[in-house]
Amino acid sequence: MPRFNANLTMLFHELEFTDRFGAAADAGFLGVEYLFPYAYDKNQLAELLHKHNLEQVLHNLPAGDWDAGERGIAVLPDRVGEFQDGVGQAIDYAKALGCNQLNCLAGIAPAATDADTIRETLVGNLRFAAERLEAEDIRLLMEAINTFDIPGFYVSRTQQALDLIDATGSDNIFLQYDIYHMQRMEGELANTLEKHLPRISHVQLADNPGRNEPGTGEINYPFLFDHLDRIGYQGWIGCEYKPAGDTVAGLGWIKPYLHGK
Repeated sequence: MPRFNANLTMLFHELEFTDRFGAAADAGFLGVEYLFPYAYDKNQLAELLHKHNLEQVLHNLPAGDWDAGERGIAVLPDRVGEFQDGVGQAIDYAKALGCNQLNCLAGIAPAATDADTIRETLVGNLRFAAERLEAEDIRLLMEAINTFDIPGFYVSRTQQALDLIDATGSDNIFLQYDIYHMQRMEGELANTLEKHLPRISHVQLADNPGRNEPGTGEINYPFLFDHLDRIGYQGWIGCEYKPAGDTVAGLGWIKPYLHGK
């Protein structure tokens, strides 16, 4: 049976961020993820996880100025030092939170930089991060993101992500497979999940169109959940969607899967 965790950046958005941990636990979730922990004291977050008996499943490496529209800095040749500093900060938080996997958002390709330089920068940054994380027994993840929601995002297809991972020569980089993003970019969800299962360390979901909860769009989620169970997926599935209404009112779809709750 798949294990689902709540993405607190999107779910329970009606509440203050620190109140979302308790709401997730009350709803039956056993794990949480969110974009970034860095605006909060790591000890405060660790205390919230402990208080509500939640596992920190995932968070991202620092990704630049999010409010200004940056969506990652790993592709930016003039920000390598900042990226490397961010890896250290992410490890510090991950260790405090008991989080054993971190995701790298590649970022939007800079228009004035040639393609080879962008690729070399990303591959080098991934290699650096993977080595630093491996020393701390933490997995590095990378995801492909659709270019409808984030125009110009550098990594937008599954095979492209895997090719970049291969180019690093590291065995400590895995795929974060986002069903919503890949439905928009390439489809073939079930076959892709099965084909690349050994390289997928985390799955995220939302329905399409709208990026709302399962059951609101075109994706056959009951089939995909059964499929993931059948092919032996052992990781978490992150609920990274925008609730169509109130978060709790929209959780009917997940009740059969939340460990009998």
